[in-house]
Amino acid sequence: MSKNVYIVRHCEAEGQPAESQLTGKGFEQAQELVGIFSNTQIDRIVSSPFSRAVQTIEPLSRDTGVKIEVDERLAERILSTVDLPDWLEKLEATYEELDLKFEGGESSREAMDRIVSVVEEVLESDAENIVVVTHGNIMSLLLRNYQESFGFEEWKKLRNPDVFLLQRVEEESRGDKLLVLSHLPNTKTTN
Repeated sequence: MSKNVYIVRHCEAEGQPAESQLTGKGFEQAQELVGIFSNTQIDRIVSSPFSRAVQTIEPLSRDTGVKIEVDERLAERILSTVDLPDWLEKLEATYEELDLKFEGGESSREAMDRIVSVVEEVLESDAENIVVVTHGNIMSLLLRNYQESFGFEEWKKLRNPDVFLLQRVEEESRGDKLLVLSHLPNTKTTN
């Protein structure tokens, strides 16, 4: 038996605030995501509370009849509550030093633990195919948890939307649980 957790980065949005909506192109991308899952029986959908994340997965929810569960732990990580003119360098440093923390923000380790707890919970649920919708930075930290080489440079290459599959395969004979991470090819999605 295997469990599949599809980790989805939201589609193109108008901005970073929690209430930012998808752009026209983002709404088109959200519709295209339905096609990616057309041959998969989705059992559960869990989303960040941010508008752009919920809007990203609403077409799939309508298509499958699966209700969207909102989970605050999937919200984007806050690097700092003060303006950091050199925020990109500061962000890069947090990939090297996971406990580094800036004023009002959370460390990479805190954000990673938050999103990993969601994924571990859904892996333990009865659902076989779960879609988890979140944001670029915290998604990259989740991926890093399962693949240590995933870092700042890989974060910079993420697209809106992007879909990764985290698959847990249980070896019946030995009782082992193997986690496999793969990147799914997107349909017509660009930056």
